[in-house]
Order: sequence, then C-alpha cells, then structure tokens
Amino acid sequence: MTATQGDIDREIARGRAAYEEAVAGGVPRTHHPARNYPPYRSSALRHPKRPPILVALERDPEAVELASPVFGETDVTELDNDLTRQHPGEPLGERITVSGRLLDRAGHPVRGQLIEIWQANAAGRYAHQRDQHSAPLDPHFTGVGRTLTDDDGGYAFTTIRPGAYPWRNHTGAWRPAHIHFSLFGAAFTQRLITQMYFPGDPLFARDPILQSVTDEAARQRLVARYDHDLSQPEWSLGYHWDIVLDGPTATWIEEGR
Repeated sequence: MTATQGDIDREIARGRAAYEEAVAGGVPRTHHPARNYPPYRSSALRHPKRPPILVALERDPEAVELASPVFGETDVTELDNDLTRQHPGEPLGERITVSGRLLDRAGHPVRGQLIEIWQANAAGRYAHQRDQHSAPLDPHFTGVGRTLTDDDGGYAFTTIRPGAYPWRNHTGAWRPAHIHFSLFGAAFTQRLITQMYFPGDPLFARDPILQSVTDEAARQRLVARYDHDLSQPEWSLGYHWDIVLDGPTATWIEEGR
C-alpha cells in the first residue's frame, strides 16, 4: 500500500528523535544521511550494498572518462552560466542570480573547478524525456549550465527560480524548489553532487530527501540565503550559497545515490 504524507511525516519524526537521542548519548553528529533512509523509499533499492569495483586505471587511466556526462561539447564560455540566454526568447519565471564560493575545510578557495547545475523550470518540470509531469515545458529554458570557479573560488549563475514538482515517493509527495550542483574536481572520478534549496520553503519538513540529513545544522547548510546586494534592480533576485567540500562544516554530498 502506498504511504501517505502523514506516514512519511511520522517516519521522519521517529528518525530525527532517534538521531537526537543517540547524539545526547554521546554518538558524534553525522553530516551525511544513511544511504538507505526509509522515508526516501527508492533509496532501499538504489543505495550500494557491495564494495566499489576497482577500475584498472594503471592499464587505461582515461577509460573512466569516456562515458562521463558533461553539459557541453566545447570549452566553458562566458554564456554557459546564464541559463536565461541559451535560447532566442526569454524563459518564463522569476529570474535569479545564485553566487557563492567553493571552499575546502580550512575555508581556502578551490580555484578553477568545473561546476555544473541542472534544474526544473518555473513550472516544476525538467527538460528530460523521463519527466512526464503534466506541468508545461518552457521552449526557452533547458535548465542546465556550467562555470569555472575563479581565483577566489567564486562562481555565479543567472537562472530562473525552479518550481516544486511531484515525485511519487508517496501519496502527495512534492519536492521543494532546488538546484542540483555537480562539482567535478580534477577528474570525473572525483565528481560530487549536492542540492541547493531556497529559504522559507513550506515543503522542507515534508521532503524525505532533505530530511534524510538528520542533523539540523548540516541541513541548514543546504539552504541558500537571500542576498539583496546580489539582486539587480528590475532584473533578478540574489541568493548566496557557499559549498564546503569537507570537514566539520561540509556541504551534504549525495554519496552513493
């Protein structure tokens, strides 16, 4: 029988209470979720159950790169980070600027790193054949972009604020608005993936993917903050979001998903 939103809410609450009880008993706080988080139903089938397979890089070190997905067939251009200028017309929705820094555990900038993003459009639909949500597609918005971090670890994207969408984890399941981030490192084998959320979303408490990050402080690090200084008059609203790769204040990464 399909779970209801109430069923999922109760599972989330039980998991959070168990986590806080364990922390109160001396167990260290964890910044990453369990790979088989029960309220996130598909994680029961998707999480790794066996050790990683070693790739024989000593024989062919470039083999693992041959099937690596990238958003673009050429070098990164100055237009790749503006998702509102990739088509002849203007996309529909609220234009936003998302900016921040890529940092290591000591707060030092991580320079020259490829960051890619992908997202739903303003109606909550991806430009992908597997997304058959009844929301409309936007012919002027594909929803993918990329950029390289500068010498200060900085990045910036101009895009459209994505909409929420249903995802069938349970009856009444809706994902809060979010943008997926991919961080490549020096090679595809180092690729990390995470998600950025928007402040004040009423769907936060009901989303098992976000709530799988049971530590409150770690969960809040996934939420961007509105930054009026990044907003451009009569053009876009600004959001600031730093990404920390490791250490005690690391940004949650989708390990094993």
